[in-house]
Amino acid sequence: MKTVVVYKSKTGFTKKYAEWIAKDLSADLFEASKFKADSLVNYDTVIFGGSLHAAGIIGVKLIKKNLDKLKDKKVVVFSTGASPARMEVLNEVKNRNFTEGEQNIIKFFYLRGGFDYSKLKSVDKVLMTMMKWKLKRKKKETLTADERGMLASYNRPVDFTRKKYTEQLISYVNS
Repeated sequence: MKTVVVYKSKTGFTKKYAEWIAKDLSADLFEASKFKADSLVNYDTVIFGGSLHAAGIIGVKLIKKNLDKLKDKKVVVFSTGASPARMEVLNEVKNRNFTEGEQNIIKFFYLRGGFDYSKLKSVDKVLMTMMKWKLKRKKKETLTADERGMLASYNRPVDFTRKKYTEQLISYVNS
């Protein structure tokens, strides 16, 4: 079974998971900008990883635009973000990124990543700074645990990546 892992990573957390997954599955590994969609037909299993940006999975259009080429293949998408893996968050991400029909074809996994403000591009820094100001204007007692964690991480990067989080994905691909 020939497997490929393609990823799009803004700050390195998705890349780290993609490398672990590719190594464990002896899969080919490509950064999305260096991968040609026509190559998808050469693989039995296609895994795509993208970080979350406002609940959208960056780069996932590569898979969505090419589902016709993937109909007889095992298709996996994983996303990474700083939030804990809570069911309501996962369902929002899944439903925002995939139609019901796409969800029947694509197996989705969420792998907790992290947040490093210093690695963001200028546009993302502006957006995240606006979010920070919005959170700082809230009364401290009304902040959720996630919001308090996000505020703390602006000054101190957080990395929640753990190789063990890939185990379910690996097991699914090997099944």
